[in-house]
Amino acid sequence: MFHKILIANRGEIACRVAATARRMGVKTVAVYSDADAHAKHVAVCDEAVHIGASAPRESYLQWQRIIDAARATGAQAVHPGYGFLSENEEFARACHDAGLVFIGPPASAIQAMGLKAESKRLMGAAGVPLVPGYQGADQDPALLQREADRIGYPVLIKASAGGGGKGMREVYRSADFPSALESCKREAMSSFANDAVLVEKYVQQPRHIEIQVFGDTQGNYVYLFERDCSVQRRHQKVLEEAPAPGMTPGLRQRMGDAAVAAARAVGYVGAGTVEFIAEQPGGYDHPEQIRFYFMEMNTRLQVEHPVSEAISGQDLVEWQLRVAAGQPLPLMQEQLVIHGHAIEARICAENPDKDFLPATGTLHVYRKPPHTQFAVGATRVDDGVREGDAISPFYDSMIAKLIVHGETREQALGLLDAALAGTQIVGVQTNVQFLRRVLATPAFSQAQLDTALIERERSRLFAQDPLGVEIAVAAAAAHSVLAERASETADPFSRRDGFRSHGVASRRIDYDYQGRPVVAKLRYLDDGLQLQIGERPASPLNFVLQKDGAGATGQAIDLRYQGRRQVVRVFRLGALLHVFGGDGATQITELDPLAMAGEGAGEGGRLTAPMPGKVVSFAVKTGDKVSKGQALAVMEAMKMEHTIAAPADGTVQELLYAPGDQVAEGAELLRIEA
Repeated sequence: MFHKILIANRGEIACRVAATARRMGVKTVAVYSDADAHAKHVAVCDEAVHIGASAPRESYLQWQRIIDAARATGAQAVHPGYGFLSENEEFARACHDAGLVFIGPPASAIQAMGLKAESKRLMGAAGVPLVPGYQGADQDPALLQREADRIGYPVLIKASAGGGGKGMREVYRSADFPSALESCKREAMSSFANDAVLVEKYVQQPRHIEIQVFGDTQGNYVYLFERDCSVQRRHQKVLEEAPAPGMTPGLRQRMGDAAVAAARAVGYVGAGTVEFIAEQPGGYDHPEQIRFYFMEMNTRLQVEHPVSEAISGQDLVEWQLRVAAGQPLPLMQEQLVIHGHAIEARICAENPDKDFLPATGTLHVYRKPPHTQFAVGATRVDDGVREGDAISPFYDSMIAKLIVHGETREQALGLLDAALAGTQIVGVQTNVQFLRRVLATPAFSQAQLDTALIERERSRLFAQDPLGVEIAVAAAAAHSVLAERASETADPFSRRDGFRSHGVASRRIDYDYQGRPVVAKLRYLDDGLQLQIGERPASPLNFVLQKDGAGATGQAIDLRYQGRRQVVRVFRLGALLHVFGGDGATQITELDPLAMAGEGAGEGGRLTAPMPGKVVSFAVKTGDKVSKGQALAVMEAMKMEHTIAAPADGTVQELLYAPGDQVAEGAELLRIEA
């Protein structure tokens, strides 16, 4: 076994690899960029080496610097994690040439599976089922258009060197193909430095089922069962579970055998994932009729590998290290058994209500549910951040992964909802509440899974208000009163606690709740408090500060208002209060009337960058007339393209940046006169 390895990655996966290495007595070396100088993965490793500036192309993609760091620290092997260089055959070869063990497959296997078109030709020769499509080398746009027309719409354009949902476009009409192809190629070149694409039939209502495979240097292969990764947004996974609901033993074996055949065809070594797209012609009640087609092979450890670990009871990173050190697979196929059910939720910094726009900011509050690892009925948290860390625009938006393992799927669903309810993040927008809503949909809870689930359940998933204005205002008011009571040393004549020598005191508090003004009146009575919200009748407001509290920045409050009891946790960040309850979470802003005096309706016609990033292109020029909703510009941030649309009809007055310019969050990109 190795005595020291270098982890050529960052964040959650670097921390994950380091945890197993430490348990096995293997020392670790971290690499880091300027942005990650104080990151968690740097702290958890035994050593760390700086490799460049914050942008990945200047640090984590500089493989020569990584190899130099490994040699300088005496590391014997390099673990690439996932993303960055994990599927780069040049890097794998360079490690080998430098006398370092690449903890992954041979460069030849990465090369064979790295290009989607070539891999599909190989799989077809190996007898693995394929989706109808075009994977040719001729990339003439006119030819690609003809092939798409021949296949029949809808089709999917995919970056041949792609992954993670990047460089992928659905096309439903022939007329839309040219613009979709151009956008796909542009994103593919930006993400993978290769704009080649393939075109294939877009399977309607498909399931995304993948098989975890493993091979060793002695020629042994196993599959560690399947994962269902059908719940996706923007072609990126949101929830993953194992085993796949409704999977029959016969179908599992057929898919597992096909995955092993795929791995064997390229002489695969180490951990890999063979991804299949599955049709359900008989509907959700007839899984025995599922037809599956090879989609791609990921020649690395997957983000969702913990659910496979949970149901198999195996540490896949340990398997990686043992196989890379020349040892045989720890278990053979007949020794592998499924235990229970596991589900993983990806917690990301993003705004689901704005097309999952990635978010940046500081984790002022980051509270995790109680967690452990590798136990039935347990919750596991894999992350690479700590409270106080910043989520930057340079890297992926994922904050953490919540993994639960139950005896049954029903139990796992309950465990995951409880774990998400116990996850409290302030300072960055997240998808935590959105994930809870997905779990609660009849489609997900009843395992009616396909990749269109989120779009199909849109009315249940977006712009929801589970707590309601009453609980939000009551929690904010209680927080204010508790803050007043805590000011025991304050000048009694300056305190706003409602004291009067005679009569009843009444205090008005102005709030902004989800973009609309709310006026609350708090009355201080002899026998307690009364709260009136707007024109609604006043009701008693009762609350107790719980002893366990919520930490220095927040309060845990046992709240009773209008016949409802809720235990809420309230965190205040300036004028913004974050309220977390058992049914969900919300935000409410306490307004200062003096600060608001004189404010107008604000400027119209301004279009600003929703987050830091790069201007890719403008679709308009000065003088153009535009319509509401029309695409005006494309930005790139957090590895994804985002379209800026016109908020109203008008005329373009000025373009304030040029393609290629880096812009800060809030920067005005162009001006429109309504």
